[in-house]
Amino acid sequence: MTLTEERSADMSAARHAMIVSQLRTSGVNEPWVLAAMTGVAREDFVPEAMRDAAYIDRAIPLANGRFLAAPLVHGKMLAEAALEKADKVLLVGDGQGYLAALLRPLAGSLDSVDPAAATGMTGEGGYSLVIIDGAVEELPEAIGAQMAEGGRIVTGLMVRGVSRLATGCKTAGAVSLLPLAELGIPALPEFTAPKRWSF
Repeated sequence: MTLTEERSADMSAARHAMIVSQLRTSGVNEPWVLAAMTGVAREDFVPEAMRDAAYIDRAIPLANGRFLAAPLVHGKMLAEAALEKADKVLLVGDGQGYLAALLRPLAGSLDSVDPAAATGMTGEGGYSLVIIDGAVEELPEAIGAQMAEGGRIVTGLMVRGVSRLATGCKTAGAVSLLPLAELGIPALPEFTAPKRWSF
Protein backbone atom coordinates (compact mmCIF):
# COMPACT_ATOMS: atom_id res chain seq x y z
CA MET A 1 0.00 0.00 0.00
CA THR A 2 1.41 3.40 -0.98
CA LEU A 3 1.61 6.28 1.48
CA THR A 4 -1.24 8.03 -0.37
CA GLU A 5 -3.44 4.93 -0.22
CA GLU A 6 -2.63 4.47 3.46
CA ARG A 7 -3.56 8.06 4.22
CA SER A 8 -6.79 7.70 2.25
CA ALA A 9 -7.67 4.56 4.21
CA ASP A 10 -6.95 6.38 7.49
CA MET A 11 -9.24 9.24 6.48
CA SER A 12 -12.01 6.83 5.46
CA ALA A 13 -11.73 5.13 8.85
CA ALA A 14 -11.86 8.52 10.61
CA ARG A 15 -14.96 9.45 8.59
CA HIS A 16 -16.65 6.20 9.59
CA ALA A 17 -15.74 6.81 13.24
CA MET A 18 -17.28 10.31 12.98
CA ILE A 19 -20.56 8.79 11.78
CA VAL A 20 -20.67 6.12 14.48
CA SER A 21 -19.25 7.89 17.53
CA GLN A 22 -20.24 11.53 16.98
CA LEU A 23 -23.39 11.66 14.86
CA ARG A 24 -25.27 8.46 15.69
CA THR A 25 -24.60 8.70 19.43
CA SER A 26 -25.96 12.27 19.42
CA GLY A 27 -29.21 11.42 17.66
CA VAL A 28 -28.30 12.19 14.05
CA ASN A 29 -29.60 9.05 12.36
CA GLU A 30 -31.30 10.32 9.20
CA PRO A 31 -29.95 8.06 6.42
CA TRP A 32 -29.62 10.92 3.93
CA VAL A 33 -27.61 13.03 6.40
CA LEU A 34 -25.26 10.15 7.18
CA ALA A 35 -24.90 9.37 3.46
CA ALA A 36 -24.08 13.00 2.67
CA MET A 37 -21.45 13.21 5.41
CA THR A 38 -19.97 9.84 4.46
CA GLY A 39 -19.61 11.01 0.87
CA VAL A 40 -17.76 14.29 1.46
CA ALA A 41 -14.08 14.27 2.46
CA ARG A 42 -13.97 16.77 5.31
CA GLU A 43 -10.17 16.74 5.24
CA ASP A 44 -10.26 18.50 1.87
CA PHE A 45 -11.70 21.61 3.54
CA VAL A 46 -9.15 22.21 6.29
CA PRO A 47 -5.56 23.54 6.16
CA GLU A 48 -2.96 20.89 5.30
CA ALA A 49 -1.54 21.04 8.83
CA MET A 50 -4.98 20.18 10.26
CA ARG A 51 -5.89 17.28 7.93
CA ASP A 52 -5.19 14.63 10.57
CA ALA A 53 -7.59 16.46 12.92
CA ALA A 54 -10.35 16.92 10.32
CA TYR A 55 -12.77 14.59 12.09
CA ILE A 56 -12.32 15.67 15.71
CA ASP A 57 -15.48 16.70 17.53
CA ARG A 58 -14.66 20.40 17.74
CA ALA A 59 -14.31 23.41 15.47
CA ILE A 60 -11.15 23.74 13.38
CA PRO A 61 -9.61 27.17 12.70
CA LEU A 62 -9.45 28.16 9.04
CA ALA A 63 -8.03 31.29 7.40
CA ASN A 64 -9.26 34.84 8.06
CA GLY A 65 -10.59 34.09 11.54
CA ARG A 66 -13.17 31.59 10.27
CA PHE A 67 -13.82 28.13 11.69
CA LEU A 68 -15.04 24.82 10.33
CA ALA A 69 -17.75 23.81 12.80
CA ALA A 70 -17.60 20.38 14.45
CA PRO A 71 -19.18 17.54 12.45
CA LEU A 72 -22.12 17.30 14.85
CA VAL A 73 -23.05 20.93 14.16
CA HIS A 74 -23.34 20.34 10.42
CA GLY A 75 -25.09 17.00 10.96
CA LYS A 76 -27.72 18.63 13.19
CA MET A 77 -28.12 21.54 10.76
CA LEU A 78 -28.76 19.19 7.86
CA ALA A 79 -31.22 17.14 9.90
CA GLU A 80 -33.18 20.25 10.95
CA ALA A 81 -33.11 21.65 7.41
CA ALA A 82 -34.88 18.54 6.04
CA LEU A 83 -33.91 19.48 2.51
CA GLU A 84 -36.06 18.66 -0.48
CA LYS A 85 -35.03 18.68 -4.13
CA ALA A 86 -37.41 21.57 -4.73
CA ASP A 87 -35.59 23.79 -2.20
CA LYS A 88 -33.97 27.00 -3.35
CA VAL A 89 -31.24 27.39 -0.74
CA LEU A 90 -29.15 30.35 0.39
CA LEU A 91 -26.03 29.50 2.38
CA VAL A 92 -24.59 32.32 4.44
CA GLY A 93 -21.04 31.05 4.50
CA ASP A 94 -18.28 29.78 2.23
CA GLY A 95 -19.75 28.71 -1.12
CA GLN A 96 -16.69 26.50 -1.69
CA GLY A 97 -16.58 25.10 1.85
CA TYR A 98 -17.60 21.86 3.53
CA LEU A 99 -21.22 22.74 4.29
CA ALA A 100 -21.75 23.89 0.70
CA ALA A 101 -20.37 20.56 -0.53
CA LEU A 102 -22.87 18.74 1.71
CA LEU A 103 -25.81 20.89 0.59
CA ARG A 104 -25.20 21.08 -3.16
CA PRO A 105 -26.35 17.54 -4.11
CA LEU A 106 -29.38 17.75 -1.79
CA ALA A 107 -30.87 21.09 -2.87
CA GLY A 108 -32.66 22.11 -6.03
CA SER A 109 -30.34 25.11 -6.22
CA LEU A 110 -27.72 26.59 -3.92
CA ASP A 111 -26.50 30.17 -3.76
CA SER A 112 -24.05 31.47 -1.19
CA VAL A 113 -23.10 34.81 0.29
CA ASP A 114 -20.14 35.64 2.51
CA PRO A 115 -21.26 36.70 6.01
CA ALA A 116 -19.48 40.03 5.52
CA ALA A 117 -21.70 40.77 2.50
CA ALA A 118 -24.96 39.32 3.85
CA THR A 119 -26.16 42.49 5.56
CA GLY A 120 -25.88 44.41 2.27
CA MET A 121 -28.09 42.11 0.20
CA THR A 122 -30.98 43.80 -1.54
CA GLY A 123 -34.15 42.61 -3.20
CA GLU A 124 -36.11 39.47 -2.48
CA GLY A 125 -34.35 36.20 -3.19
CA GLY A 126 -37.39 33.99 -2.72
CA TYR A 127 -35.35 31.33 -0.91
CA SER A 128 -37.29 28.45 0.61
CA LEU A 129 -34.37 27.67 2.95
CA VAL A 130 -31.60 29.78 4.45
CA ILE A 131 -28.73 28.13 6.33
CA ILE A 132 -26.25 30.25 8.26
CA ASP A 133 -22.93 28.46 8.85
CA GLY A 134 -22.26 29.91 12.29
CA ALA A 135 -23.95 31.54 15.26
CA VAL A 136 -25.58 34.97 15.17
CA GLU A 137 -26.59 37.24 18.01
CA GLU A 138 -29.04 39.08 15.82
CA LEU A 139 -30.53 38.10 12.46
CA PRO A 140 -30.11 40.93 9.93
CA GLU A 141 -33.30 42.09 8.23
CA ALA A 142 -31.51 41.74 4.89
CA ILE A 143 -31.33 37.97 5.35
CA GLY A 144 -35.00 37.72 6.31
CA ALA A 145 -35.86 39.72 3.21
CA GLN A 146 -34.25 37.02 1.05
CA MET A 147 -36.64 34.37 2.39
CA ALA A 148 -39.87 33.43 0.65
CA GLU A 149 -43.07 33.56 2.70
CA GLY A 150 -43.17 30.25 4.57
CA GLY A 151 -39.42 29.81 4.04
CA ARG A 152 -37.31 28.05 6.67
CA ILE A 153 -34.07 29.04 8.33
CA VAL A 154 -31.46 27.01 10.23
CA THR A 155 -28.73 28.85 12.11
CA GLY A 156 -26.69 29.03 15.26
CA LEU A 157 -28.01 31.56 17.78
CA MET A 158 -26.00 33.14 20.58
CA VAL A 159 -28.17 33.53 23.67
CA ARG A 160 -26.39 35.19 26.61
CA GLY A 161 -23.03 33.90 25.41
CA VAL A 162 -24.22 30.33 24.78
CA SER A 163 -24.61 29.07 21.22
CA ARG A 164 -27.69 27.03 20.35
CA LEU A 165 -28.97 25.49 17.18
CA ALA A 166 -32.06 27.41 16.08
CA THR A 167 -34.72 27.00 13.43
CA GLY A 168 -37.43 29.30 12.24
CA CYS A 169 -39.74 30.32 9.44
CA LYS A 170 -41.05 33.43 7.78
CA THR A 171 -44.69 34.13 8.52
CA ALA A 172 -46.58 37.31 7.60
CA GLY A 173 -43.28 38.85 6.51
CA ALA A 174 -41.53 38.30 9.86
CA VAL A 175 -38.88 35.72 10.75
CA SER A 176 -39.03 34.11 14.17
CA LEU A 177 -36.29 31.85 15.57
CA LEU A 178 -36.76 29.00 18.03
CA PRO A 179 -33.59 28.09 19.97
CA LEU A 180 -33.08 24.34 20.30
CA ALA A 181 -30.25 22.39 21.94
CA GLU A 182 -27.00 23.95 23.13
CA LEU A 183 -24.31 23.27 20.57
CA GLY A 184 -20.79 24.63 20.20
CA ILE A 185 -21.31 26.69 17.05
CA PRO A 186 -18.60 29.21 16.08
CA ALA A 187 -19.86 32.79 16.34
CA LEU A 188 -19.96 35.04 13.27
CA PRO A 189 -18.66 38.47 14.35
CA GLU A 190 -20.58 40.14 11.49
CA PHE A 191 -23.85 39.33 13.27
CA THR A 192 -23.03 40.59 16.74
CA ALA A 193 -25.88 42.54 18.30
CA PRO A 194 -25.17 46.24 18.85
CA LYS A 195 -24.22 47.07 22.42
CA ARG A 196 -27.11 48.52 24.40
CA TRP A 197 -26.92 50.71 27.48
CA SER A 198 -27.74 48.97 30.75
CA PHE A 199 -28.01 50.36 34.25
